[in-house]
Amino acid sequence: MVDTLRQNISESKRARWTVLLMVSLTMFCGYFLADVLAPLKGLLEELFQWDSTDFGLFNSGYGWFNIFLLMLIFGGMVLDKMGARFTGVLSVGVMLAGIAVKYYAIGFIDPARMVDLWFFGPKTMKLQVLTASLGYALFAVGYEAIGITANKIVVRWFKGKELAFALGMNLAFARMGTFLALALPLPIARAFGNSVSTPILFGIVLLLLGFLTFLIYIGMDRRLDRECAQETLGDDERFRFRDIFSIFRIRAFWYIALLCLLFYAAVHPFVKFAVDLVVQKFHVAGEYSGLIPSLLPVGTLILTPLFGNIYDRRGKGASMMIWGALMLVGVYFGFSLPWLDHWSFAVGLVILLGIAFSLVPSAMWPSVAKIIPESKLGTAYALIFWMQNWGLAGIPLLIGWVLDRWGKLPPALVDGKEIARYDYTFPMLIFLCLGILAVLFGLLLKSEDRRKSYGLQQPNITH
Repeated sequence: MVDTLRQNISESKRARWTVLLMVSLTMFCGYFLADVLAPLKGLLEELFQWDSTDFGLFNSGYGWFNIFLLMLIFGGMVLDKMGARFTGVLSVGVMLAGIAVKYYAIGFIDPARMVDLWFFGPKTMKLQVLTASLGYALFAVGYEAIGITANKIVVRWFKGKELAFALGMNLAFARMGTFLALALPLPIARAFGNSVSTPILFGIVLLLLGFLTFLIYIGMDRRLDRECAQETLGDDERFRFRDIFSIFRIRAFWYIALLCLLFYAAVHPFVKFAVDLVVQKFHVAGEYSGLIPSLLPVGTLILTPLFGNIYDRRGKGASMMIWGALMLVGVYFGFSLPWLDHWSFAVGLVILLGIAFSLVPSAMWPSVAKIIPESKLGTAYALIFWMQNWGLAGIPLLIGWVLDRWGKLPPALVDGKEIARYDYTFPMLIFLCLGILAVLFGLLLKSEDRRKSYGLQQPNITH
């Protein structure tokens, strides 16, 4: 019923591409803030005496509320019950509140101040690390919610048309934010006297601009709803709480969710440590250390929409996910070889990782829409993102702990200062194992598609 009512609007290319642009700009701003501290690990160690465990714990904060308080799942339910407009505004508001806490922690809390935490982790912990982690956790609630909201908006406007290409374009805009997050924060901090909080403030201004673009989308969406008299969904299309259990019974959902968890756990946590990796292993000077990791999102800007277009017109979505996971295995096998330490080798591996990071998401997110009905899609995306957050929270903490436990080397003396040194071989082997498991679940997903005929290997464009 909804598709029939919406037919005239969905046929307007100008309307749906304008909606995509507005939503994607909001995602761009969120992605920048998500990784704004990734290239500043060295400054945090130098100025605030953070170690790798502190840095890993901070990054693990990303999943605290989403995982343990189930906020991500609630966000998906709110999306399916209240709609994209309400959920989007709420999400950006939560992001702003979380990033404000993080800014306060980095800019105003004494790094030497400790707090007792008898119920969690070590007996004492740096108050600055704890507060920044809690702010990051709150930010992540809104950040993940806007992610599933954007996906559902794109599916709504592009289903049966250029769906994978549109989702790829949305990801491309978002990853431009990641590119800037890896390339800009260190120069900005240096320009303002090694101020670690200034890049965060810059990101807050960007997010406010992103909020304005989402308001433009809301105005368009309301006007278009009035034009097609779409006030409510039919009773058969409303979300019901029991729909969660019906999603759980779909075996293909579990395969794609676990593939997502493993793949993203092998990429996003790598990005958090990538700048330090190129300094430690490939001996790139600190001021240029963000350039090589920033190649990762740059390649995806072109390749993700390109692969999405291929999926739309040619199909082979399950195969694309398998090939992307195999590339992941090759990348981390290369990074784990200790004798390959020239910077050009790092460039090649990051470019290959960028190709994998384009292949898998460009096929994964439109494939979910083939497996799950649209009325349950927000909740399905939320459940997948919730599982993904276990990896995004746990792997950075694991990597930081492994570095301090088995990767710590004698410090180097530079200009009279001791600089921490690490061996990244063990972390790269961890990422390698995640890639191998991702390949396994990709194969299982392809087998299930053959059995149930979801159409993952078929084109998305139906007319």
